[in-house]
Parts: sequence; structure tokens; C-alpha cells
Amino acid sequence: MIGRLAFSKAGHDKGTVYIIIGEDAENVYVCDGELKPVERPKKKNKRHIQPIYKGCDEDLRERLKNKQPVRNEEIKRAIKVFIMQGGNRCQKQM
Repeated sequence: MIGRLAFSKAGHDKGTVYIIIGEDAENVYVCDGELKPVERPKKKNKRHIQPIYKGCDEDLRERLKNKQPVRNEEIKRAIKVFIMQGGNRCQKQM
């Protein structure tokens, strides 16, 4: 799931769009480039997110998968582009 966009389904951040930058057995680590930068990702239970399987920049996705450096500005831009393309409509399908 690394490199995918995801909606938060639970918690005080419900409805927030993040990018998954890491994962382990039960949790994922997400960031949005602003409140949760790459340096301090948020730990979320996998059951509390809704992955989005379209809309993320493939170059950014590959770099995250290969553990290459990614800037917060790139993550903010990917999320902004997703929302500008009508990404909030996907949230209602959860």
C-alpha cells in the first residue's frame, strides 16, 4: 500500500486525505506534508483508513516504494491535485 492515497475513516482526523509512506503488520504510517510531515508520520491502524487506488502520481509512488527521499511539498501537491480532480467525491463511497 506504500505510495497510495488514503482517507482516514476514524479518529479526530476523519475524512483527511493522506499518503501512505510506510507500513507494518497492523499499522500504516501516513503523512500530508503539513501537519504530519514526512519526518513525523502519523501511525494509523489499517482498519481506520480507506486506500484510494487511483489518483496518485506514479513517480512519487515509485520513489516512496524504493525508499528514496521525498519532500513535503511533493506530498502536498499530490494531495491537492487529487482533491482538485474531485477526490472528495470518493470519500462518500466509503
